[in-house]
Amino acid sequence: MVTLALVGAGLRGQTYARHAVATGHGRIVAVAEPDPRRRAAVAAEFEIPADRVYADWTELAAAGRLAEAAIVATQDRLHRAPAVALADLGYHLLLEKPMAPAETGAAEIAAAAVRNGVILAVCHVLRYTPYTRLVKGLLDEGRIGRLVSVEHLEPVGWWHYAHSFVRGNWRREDESGPMLLTKSCHDIDWLVHLFGGLPERISSFGSRTHFRIEDRPEGAADRCLDCPVEPVCPYSAKRLYLGALADPEQHFWPLGAVTPEPTEPAVRQALRTGPYGRCVYTADNDVVDHQVVTMEFPGGATCSFTMSAFTPMEHRHTRLMGTHGYLDGDGRTLRHVDFRTGAETVLDSAGAGGPSASDGHGGGDEGLVDAFLAAVTAGDPALVSSDAGESLASHRVVWAAERARRTGTVVRL
Repeated sequence: MVTLALVGAGLRGQTYARHAVATGHGRIVAVAEPDPRRRAAVAAEFEIPADRVYADWTELAAAGRLAEAAIVATQDRLHRAPAVALADLGYHLLLEKPMAPAETGAAEIAAAAVRNGVILAVCHVLRYTPYTRLVKGLLDEGRIGRLVSVEHLEPVGWWHYAHSFVRGNWRREDESGPMLLTKSCHDIDWLVHLFGGLPERISSFGSRTHFRIEDRPEGAADRCLDCPVEPVCPYSAKRLYLGALADPEQHFWPLGAVTPEPTEPAVRQALRTGPYGRCVYTADNDVVDHQVVTMEFPGGATCSFTMSAFTPMEHRHTRLMGTHGYLDGDGRTLRHVDFRTGAETVLDSAGAGGPSASDGHGGGDEGLVDAFLAAVTAGDPALVSSDAGESLASHRVVWAAERARRTGTVVRL
């Protein structure tokens, strides 16, 4: 059984920790979390001794190596320091994505993992779904010949975007990072994984076109609780969060980000005073609400990636076009057309769970944790889909795409 220290006991940290324990292959023996309510709840849930419950990761690090591995699930801008320090102590690392907001920090983490010979598993959970195994297997078998072109859509969902990227922790680049990094590094990494290599040239376009003061409806108030327009607004905080009270599955997420107490008085108080009750047109957000990235790979293969807030929240949609066949996927099923025979087949990956963090990313959350625990147990980093260098490389594609978007140029990687 792998012993684990949990650094950051927010929604993602709790998800990974709970699955590790549920498998019987992991045990949480220490926690570092600044929020006292979360810290106490996690310590009680996992029966962590009081002398191994810390308010800050520096206190945990000062105690030496208390576990074989650490789950680092702090906010994005707080990844580098604990990851490097814990790697230097010999902890294997399960690190929430993105590695860090800037290339220098991510490179320092990768270097620390290599320097200390520890396993680093960046939480690119899309690599670990049954659906991905199906897609990648068909490509590697040559079922559609040589991959020539890919169209990939990440449908973020109108209410999910408003929750996380207008009102939530990832709304501002200076507090987290650009949208392409904080949300879509999943997808860029996944596309690189399918192609089996990095692109050579990258361009990108995107902006914040809707969630701004210019689009505020006439008569709208600063908070949904006071707003006469709220009943007909697609982004009503009252509708979303008060409605979530009736569904226990939504209490952990998204409601858990709003208030730790799933009651109507607590939700109303949070909407009155906290960030999740603000009008989406007058918040302080600045990340893009739609973006397109185009990539050219060695040999001329091309790929287009689209991220959009203006969709339902669904599994990703992907079309893969090859010299001998075609795949059209929705995150669970694949339609395969064979050009040589004309035959059409629908394949089902039977993936577990839905598309979001609340339901395991189609089985990716569980698959990632299982692979990490197996790798640490066996001392075999190959059991993790991507190592430090590969994870850093796919992050560099994201930063190149952001340079292309900001400068209006084609960036050569």
